[in-house]
Amino acid sequence: MADECFRHPRLAAVYDPLDPERVDLDPYLRMAQEFGASRVLDLGCGTGVFALLLAERGFDVVGVDPARASLDVARGKPGSERVRWIHGDATTLPPAEGADLGTMTGNAAQEIVDPEEWRSTLRGVREALRPGGRLVFETRNPARRAWEEWNRETTHAAADVPGVGTVEYWIDLLDVSRPLVTFRQTYVFASDGEVLTSESTLRFRERPEVEAELLAQGHVVDDVREAPDRPGREFVFVARRARTVA
Repeated sequence: MADECFRHPRLAAVYDPLDPERVDLDPYLRMAQEFGASRVLDLGCGTGVFALLLAERGFDVVGVDPARASLDVARGKPGSERVRWIHGDATTLPPAEGADLGTMTGNAAQEIVDPEEWRSTLRGVREALRPGGRLVFETRNPARRAWEEWNRETTHAAADVPGVGTVEYWIDLLDVSRPLVTFRQTYVFASDGEVLTSESTLRFRERPEVEAELLAQGHVVDDVREAPDRPGREFVFVARRARTVA
């Protein structure tokens, strides 16, 4: 199930204004061009930022997300008619999608914390890719211990959201039980004083674990890159649909 920050209509509506600098998506766009992709499957598309970016550049895009409120935001954006939106996940895709490229940007991969759900996701993506199609996603390097920066002192901020007013927000770390890390995001709406929270758990997988699971679910790992905007902090996996499942 998607986190409250994606499922709650009021939180989904302010998701983009609270995180407007999406330079992390630029490498994914370059890879779509590098691999000569035509049809892209954006898993965990959220409010559709990357899907719409692709569509603007002529890609045939399918955006998939389990949070209906986030998809409602995506569907309300200019150009949304260029994208096919699906409420669901990789395990509920229609057969024979035939995508050239599947992507999971941001925290999409790490938010799948259940091992069987992760395996099912990788299998579902494989079935949705054409033979030789690629899967690209990122996951934080556990050795960098990113959660040590998840506290109010380092994350507290406020933004003036058009039509909404000032929204104050921050993150509190709740629990570290490796490989799972749980944190809470708090949002305060100045217009009426409402306080909303959203708890999230991410799974911090080691690189060998990810590579082994990709292979087991029918993918070949072609490359493991760094995120250019966060060097040394993340693994960016580039996998390819294998002819047979290991």
